[in-house]
Order: sequence, then structure tokens, then C-alpha cells
Amino acid sequence: MALLERVSTLIRANLNDLIDKAENPEKLIKQVILDMENQLLQVKTQVAIAIADQHLLAKKQKENEEKIGEWNRKAEMAVGKDQDDLARAAIERSLQYKQLRDSFVQQVSDQKLQVETLKNALTKLQQKLEEARAKSELLMAQHRRARTLTKAADAHSMIGDHAAVATFDRMKEKVMRSEAIGQAKTELLAENEKLDDRFAQLEKEDEVNRILGELKARRQA
Repeated sequence: MALLERVSTLIRANLNDLIDKAENPEKLIKQVILDMENQLLQVKTQVAIAIADQHLLAKKQKENEEKIGEWNRKAEMAVGKDQDDLARAAIERSLQYKQLRDSFVQQVSDQKLQVETLKNALTKLQQKLEEARAKSELLMAQHRRARTLTKAADAHSMIGDHAAVATFDRMKEKVMRSEAIGQAKTELLAENEKLDDRFAQLEKEDEVNRILGELKARRQA
């Protein structure tokens, strides 16, 4: 997400290099700290939202698990009443909720990973902010002493500019490659979707028949 990219940029930032390149170092260091404080607030908000979403997904998972049990009980009751059509319908409904439950299981797992990622970013940004606050005065003093080395500072700035361009080019290439891969995967999924649906229907009917047979067998035992 864009927020984590901005946070990552702030975390990787070398305060010494930034000050060396700045026309107004004092203004720059204040702005960097302000940016970190703003991003920290946003990350805290995102962590809270992500945790809330995780709880909501877990709740949905539990609700679907309860529905599975409910429709399984209805299927057993229908078998007891020799109502195979109702039993079959109940089994199908149970399988639908099972599919939903499995989907929420995966979503909960993915959400937990996102929460941990955001928490790690928050911790690192807090550490970087504390470092920036602690070093701000020291860095300013170092910069004032270094102003006599104008030529060296200019050379260092040029190197930094080339590095920034190279970094941007690498990021651009990576984004374009990711977009191409995503488009290719989408096309492949579209081609296989109809075939997958047909096999899924066959598997679903086999599963319904199997469960119905088991219910009848338990009823007759």
C-alpha cells in the first residue's frame, strides 16, 4: 500500500545525507520530523483499522461455521423423516457455508499478516522518529561545521541525485513488470474459469451424494 511505501522511504532516509543536500537544513530536519509524526499517526490508525477488520473476519468465519452445523442438523432431521429432497437441499446449503467459511479462514490469515506488517512498520517508524529527534541538533551542528566543504558537498549531492534517478528507474521497471504479470494471470484465470466451474459442479454433486449416503447409513445403523 502507498502508506507503507511512504513509511519505508522515511525509515530508509539518511538524515545526514538529507541535510548535506538541503539549502535550508534546519527547515528540512523539522519537515522530516513533521512528516514522520504525520505518517506515524496514519500508521497507528491503519493498525487499529486492520485489527478491527481481523476481528470482523474472524466473526464472519465463526458465523459460517455455525451455519454449517445448523444445516447439517437439518439434513439429519430430513433423513430421519425420509425427506431426501430436503436432506439434499440442506447438504447443499451446508456446503455453501463451508465454502464461505474456508474463504474467511484464508482472509483471516491474510489479515493477520497485514496487521503484523503494519505493526512492524509502526515500530520501525517510531524508532526512526526517536532517532531523528535525538540527532536533530547534533546533525545541525555537524552541517554548520561542514559548510566550508562546499565542493565536496556538491559532489556528494550529485552522486545522491544519480542514485535517486537509478532507484526511481528500478522502481518503475518493477511496477511495470508486476502489472504485466498481473494481467497475464487474469487472462489465464478467465480462460480456465468455465472449465473450473464445470468440474466444481461435478465435485459438489459427488460430495452431496457422499454425505447423503453417510447420513442414510448412520440412520439405518
